[in-house]
Amino acid sequence: MSITFEILKPVIDFVISFISSLGYPGIFLLMILESALIPIPSEIIMPFSGFLVSKGTFEPISVVLAGTFGNLVGSILTYYLGLKAGRAFILKYGKYILFKKSHLELTEELFQKYGDKISFFCRLLPAIRTYISLPCGVGKANFIKFVIYTFLGSLVWNSMLTYVGILLGNNWNNIDKYAIYLDIVSACVIAVFVIWFVAKIRRRNKTNQKSEV
Repeated sequence: MSITFEILKPVIDFVISFISSLGYPGIFLLMILESALIPIPSEIIMPFSGFLVSKGTFEPISVVLAGTFGNLVGSILTYYLGLKAGRAFILKYGKYILFKKSHLELTEELFQKYGDKISFFCRLLPAIRTYISLPCGVGKANFIKFVIYTFLGSLVWNSMLTYVGILLGNNWNNIDKYAIYLDIVSACVIAVFVIWFVAKIRRRNKTNQKSEV
C-alpha cells in the first residue's frame, strides 16, 4: 500500500466495510456523500468497486451507474445549498467543509467563462469536481442542464476509475501511482470539449455577422 493510502487507511477500511456489507446501495450512498462535500474520495470508492468487479462480485455497468447516480443526488443537494444559502453564507461557513474562498472564486470564474457546461468538464478534475455544484447553485445555473452535464461528467469519471480498479485487481489501492494517467485522459476530454466549444462560438459569431450584412 502506498504512503497516501496508508494515511487514508481509516477511510479505506470504512469504504471496504460499507461496500462489502451493502453492495451497490453502499456505492450509491458513499458517492452521495462524496458529492455532498463529505471527504470520502471517489478515488477510493470506485477503484475498490472495480476490484470487486474483477473478482466477479459486481457487474461493471451496475457499479458505474450506482456511483454516477450517487454523484448526481449529492450534487443536486450541494447545488440547492448554493442556491438557497447564497455566496455570503458559503464564504462564511465554507471553511468548515474545507471550501476556501479561492475555490469559490476559481469555480465562479470558470462558470462565467464556460456557462452551464462547466458542470461537465469540472467533473473530470480532481478536488474541484466535488465543489463545482456550489457555485453552480450560487450562480443559478439552469437546473436541467446542470443535471445533464453532471450526470455525463460523473459517468465518464466513474467509468475511468472503475476500469482502473478492474485492471489493477488486488493492487487497486495503488491507484495513486497511476493518477497521472487519469489526469491525462481527463485533460484530453476537457481539451476536446474546449475546442468544440470555441468552434461553436466562432460559427455562431460568423452566422450573426452574415445575418447583419
